Amino acid sequence: MLNEELIGVEGGRAKLQTPALVVDLDALEKNIAAMAAHAKAKNIALRPHAKTHKCAEIARRQIAAGAAGICVAKLGEAEAMADAGIDSILITSPIVSDGGIARLMALNARVGELMVVCDNDDVAKRLADAAKASGKKLKILIDIDPGLGRTGIRPGDNAVALVEQVAKSGSLEYAGLQCYAGQVQHMESPNERRDASLTALKELGSLRDRLAARRLAPKILSGGGTGTFDIDPDARVLTELQVGSYVFMDRQYNDVWTKPGARPPFATSLFVQTTVISANRDNLVTTDAGFKSFATDAGSPEIASGAGANYFFFGDEQGGIFYSGEQKLRVRDTILCVVPHCDPTVNLYDRIHAVRGDRLEAIWIIEARGRSA
Repeated sequence: MLNEELIGVEGGRAKLQTPALVVDLDALEKNIAAMAAHAKAKNIALRPHAKTHKCAEIARRQIAAGAAGICVAKLGEAEAMADAGIDSILITSPIVSDGGIARLMALNARVGELMVVCDNDDVAKRLADAAKASGKKLKILIDIDPGLGRTGIRPGDNAVALVEQVAKSGSLEYAGLQCYAGQVQHMESPNERRDASLTALKELGSLRDRLAARRLAPKILSGGGTGTFDIDPDARVLTELQVGSYVFMDRQYNDVWTKPGARPPFATSLFVQTTVISANRDNLVTTDAGFKSFATDAGSPEIASGAGANYFFFGDEQGGIFYSGEQKLRVRDTILCVVPHCDPTVNLYDRIHAVRGDRLEAIWIIEARGRSA
């Protein structure tokens, strides 16, 4: 395994062959502990979203800190996590194809607690038929659309009818509701973000009360995210938070707090380490981390330290740094970059290099990397 010989070596962090995905263990552990303490203080459960890290070792650490289980976005991620021994999993995107439903039933047979969302009455019937044939009930959360329009059913008569359909099924177990307001997570205005999130949760609360009046009170109300982790518990609607990016943070989420002038509540723990490979021009160097090393949907990386230096993409395999001042960057210098968007950046790598100080402590496999189906 590349870089394995550096584990435990003093100064090994600086000797990593690059580009390398790096997680700072001190920051990671601090983030996991901080979110766990927050949830305990607010009397709300955590079901962290593993689509962020896709790594069983990090999932195990979150569960050890008190999480009820994990979320995943895709069936393949759930299979990878189950293979690694994770036994409480919520799949937050609908599974609708014949092949997907067959895989879902096979996974349900071997996982202690598997839950999946549904927002369609025909799909619910097909899931019920498949679960009946499998001989094991399947737990269902009805996916509620908070106005984003991506997945979910709006909280109204159709949602109530779908809950009733699932609850009456002999082979499905109605476990509750999911409502994830993804559209509010990166709002930079604290007041607008709070108002938008609480408005969505007010709708969800009204649906909860309507269902309770029909003796269909949801046991689980799952949703929320890193951008609203400190807002959503105040609504007293959700029973668990699907926070994900808090373990790593990225430039996008840091901007949510820093642009309005606040300090991010979690430390940046995820970086891409890159090496200067060419330095023949004044105030310009080339690195070995280009488009293939970062998700590019959110712009360029941010250099973790070094005022006056700007990272840009110089090609598929190369990055560039413009810098000013007296600092002189040289060939073989290593640069640490804050990633623009953590989830899809992690998906570009097979391994995470876990470092503490100047040492490489471990290399973790990203088991669910590339599991897009």
